[in-house]
Amino acid sequence: MEVNGVVEDVTADGLVDELVALVRRCGSGRMVVGLVGAPGAGKSTLARALVDGVGGVLGPGVAAYVPMDGFHLSNEQLARIGWLERKGAPQTFDAWGYAALLGRLVSEPGHDVFVPDYDRVVDQPIAARHVVAPSVRLVVAEGNYLAVDAPEWRAVRRHLDLLWYVDAPDEVREQRLFARQRAGGRDAAAARDWVERSDRPNGEVVKGTAGRCDRVLRVRAIG
Repeated sequence: MEVNGVVEDVTADGLVDELVALVRRCGSGRMVVGLVGAPGAGKSTLARALVDGVGGVLGPGVAAYVPMDGFHLSNEQLARIGWLERKGAPQTFDAWGYAALLGRLVSEPGHDVFVPDYDRVVDQPIAARHVVAPSVRLVVAEGNYLAVDAPEWRAVRRHLDLLWYVDAPDEVREQRLFARQRAGGRDAAAARDWVERSDRPNGEVVKGTAGRCDRVLRVRAIG
């Protein structure tokens, strides 16, 4: 993956330093940084590391994690519309809802905003797992499709001050995805089928959006 021929080899600690400097420069304002990448690239691991790292320098409550995965449609809704077997595709998220949440985070900084997440144990979205408090000055948004060129995803992009693509080799991603499906209860054959039938085509969609991001990052040691 490249943007203008450049893939940056970085560390999470280095990115924390960059974000700390950006937050300090923006004063009392709130900025939103998005992480995008194909399934299994390590986005959520990196997002949490950035939130923890910035909080460690600037103090707890300064940074918050806001994942796109909380806007998965429920299994009941996916079954209703016939998309349960392609769960994780762009059409299986409430992108307009995610855009609305990010808009609230930008325009309503004076009160708590509750944020859903996705629980891999129950295989469903969970309401209000996270909260963005008024003290938050950095929001780290994260998800597969933040750079997709479609109206609902462009609505998401409008609320992002920066959008970084997290790159990882396909073979590494697919090993992680296979392990994720096995941990979720699928046997080896079913796990491999899911990765090939769902995660892999979804990943190809995401890889095609790297050129719409501000940077492409290969991050060392993020899981």
